[in-house]
Amino acid sequence: MTLGENAGSTRAAHAPGAGSGARSGAGRTAPDDRSLADIVGDIAGDLGALVKEEIQLATTEAKAEAKKAGLGAGLLGGAGIAGQLALVFASLATVFLLGEWMHLAWAALIVTALWAVVAAVLVQRGRASLREVDPTLETTRTTLKEDAQWTRERRTS
Repeated sequence: MTLGENAGSTRAAHAPGAGSGARSGAGRTAPDDRSLADIVGDIAGDLGALVKEEIQLATTEAKAEAKKAGLGAGLLGGAGIAGQLALVFASLATVFLLGEWMHLAWAALIVTALWAVVAAVLVQRGRASLREVDPTLETTRTTLKEDAQWTRERRTS
């Protein structure tokens, strides 16, 4: 059973009108023959289950957002390495590869420009990935609002 199925079945089972107090008339419930201790125990159990489900949902959602943030941070780290390698490869490429065909200063400038383009592309991809991270945990917020509404409705009935 998934978290969503568990949350839906719990809410359906404890929704107003479900269970032993069937609806009758204008939104009122029929008298319940349970004791006050049983009712309080049921409410405490329902609230405990609800809090547990919300914590599980928040944890799942936070892990997904952390994974997105990790990807963006990794791409930015790659951009930093590429920037450092630009200096090393520009020097080596100038000395060993391009020194025979053109002036060393022009060769160094060309190789440095190529690595700068690679670094710029990695930075842009990393920033774009980090912009997609949503730290608000929207699904958790929505279900908490639904739970508050359900609690209000149950309390007034």
